[in-house]
Amino acid sequence: MRLKIRHETVYRFETPAAAVTQTLRVTPRNHDGQHVIRWRVDIDRNCRLRAAEDAFGNQTHVFSVEGPVDDMTVLVEGEIDTQDTSGVVAGAVERFPPALYLRETELTGFDLDIAAFAKDVREGAGVDALSQLHALLAALHREMTFDPKPAESATTAAEAFRLKRGLCQDLAHVFIVAARAIGVPARYVSGYLLASGDMPEHEAGHAWVEGHVPGLGWVGFDPAHKLCATEAHARVAIGLDSLGAAPIRGVRYGGAAETFDVKVKVEDVSQGRGYRRF
Repeated sequence: MRLKIRHETVYRFETPAAAVTQTLRVTPRNHDGQHVIRWRVDIDRNCRLRAAEDAFGNQTHVFSVEGPVDDMTVLVEGEIDTQDTSGVVAGAVERFPPALYLRETELTGFDLDIAAFAKDVREGAGVDALSQLHALLAALHREMTFDPKPAESATTAAEAFRLKRGLCQDLAHVFIVAARAIGVPARYVSGYLLASGDMPEHEAGHAWVEGHVPGLGWVGFDPAHKLCATEAHARVAIGLDSLGAAPIRGVRYGGAAETFDVKVKVEDVSQGRGYRRF
């Protein structure tokens, strides 16, 4: 499948900012199931994009814009060839051993309720990690509802589990905590999804999880849609949680009343069908 992706974010400031600095994790890398045909990042301001890699091997771009800044547009677009690998991720850049992804963060801290849920699921699953992760995927889909409406503030895995609903990133955090609770290394993945069929609408970017299976490697699981990662998933960045793999993070100096609009279009140009979210 060839995915054509266009992701535009427009920032506006009621009171102009004196300066804006941002780090972007919006550039995908090649692996055995994904090949980047073309990709570009464009800022509609006079600035320099400094390319680098973060600790996890994600491609990053950092830029600073001097003010006054009353509006700014970040545009990302390109094409990616993908293949269905049944969720298995091979040939990707790996900077750390799997055990690192047992580490907790503020958003994915240990929670007794999630741990009890995960252990109950494990008891009814097979003895191997892959069977347990598949069982966890199905159980989480029954337990929680994917809600594409953003919360007013960041939600931890524990908070989302109590609410029994959340964004794709919330379900990913809960899955990560549950997997780690039964000893399976798990990490957060940000990227894009070509939605189809009865999939509910989701925000501009998509999020899922990779769990580590001995003898097989990393396998992608999408708890928002109860499936393994497919050729409709375009993998961009990984991290311990959503903050570590966030497409855009930054700071502004001065200014007030910041708002932003996101427009994303993901198309299957090999088949002539696509999905659009505004």
